[in-house]
Amino acid sequence: MSDVLQQLAEILKTRREGDPQESYVASLHDKGLNKILEKVGEEATEVILAARDVDQGADSKIVVGEVADLWFHTLVMLSHLNLDACAVLECLEDRFGVSGIDEKASRDAGNK
Repeated sequence: MSDVLQQLAEILKTRREGDPQESYVASLHDKGLNKILEKVGEEATEVILAARDVDQGADSKIVVGEVADLWFHTLVMLSHLNLDACAVLECLEDRFGVSGIDEKASRDAGNK
């Protein structure tokens, strides 16, 4: 895992058990999964809107910042579910060399 992701994962792990009055991450965990999922959804919408704005000439730093917010809240979600970000990276790595069409078809076949 990249150094940034590793550092962030460690910070999130530490702050998960922190005081909700002193830590944003702890406050999200304290409010529960639904609040965390709400934040992930909110950030995903903001990414979409920012990308549209960048496509229409806005500063690309805006979309980068929104994607950072989405990734952050997604990592909080994974932490809340006791899942490691490394598992996501491993999943992506396993997909190297596999056509996106074939990979999607294999997931769809498993849902039938």
